[in-house]
Amino acid sequence: MSHKKFIYCWQKWLLPMLVRVVVTICLTVGVLGILGSTASMSNAQAVFPNSLATNAQLVSTTKGIQDKDTPLKSTALNAIVYHSPDCNCCGGWIDHLKIQGFEITDFSTSDIETVKQKYNVPDNLSSCHTAIVNEYVIEGHVPANDIKRLLQEKPNVVGLSVPQMPVGTPGMEMGNRKDPFTVFAFDGKNSVAVFNKYPSS
Repeated sequence: MSHKKFIYCWQKWLLPMLVRVVVTICLTVGVLGILGSTASMSNAQAVFPNSLATNAQLVSTTKGIQDKDTPLKSTALNAIVYHSPDCNCCGGWIDHLKIQGFEITDFSTSDIETVKQKYNVPDNLSSCHTAIVNEYVIEGHVPANDIKRLLQEKPNVVGLSVPQMPVGTPGMEMGNRKDPFTVFAFDGKNSVAVFNKYPSS
């Protein structure tokens, strides 16, 4: 093949093919990187939001004990808590967070439903109080240990919820009774996942 023919083939066929191969490799690496960074939360199981059972029906195993302290690397533990003025258990949950090292800003409001709507808390995950911790929404009696884990792992979610008010959750203590309950993670696209489970004692 003459030198001119080689240059012609290079310009017409080989160079475009080489460019396509390089672009394909770059796109593949980029997509894999994006998928890796938006992978689902660790140890989470998908749950359909419209078919949530009661908290007690969803529990089988647990990853940790809610009273155990989880160390957190240099992250400020600031919580803004919104609750109804006549909610007694909300104060118990606030005390639980204070013991675990959280700084609390306490807001009592007679219109807690407006707060839940503002922060996009799904109706089927609602509880008695709503808190904001480092821009995450914390709904209900979520153990401090799970909030600390959320702040460490930083998953792409709106926040965590313990729906309703299960007995034995922080702030809902009744003697030695502890009902099983589940901590759910939720995002802004109606997706819900199991973040942690606690058995009955």
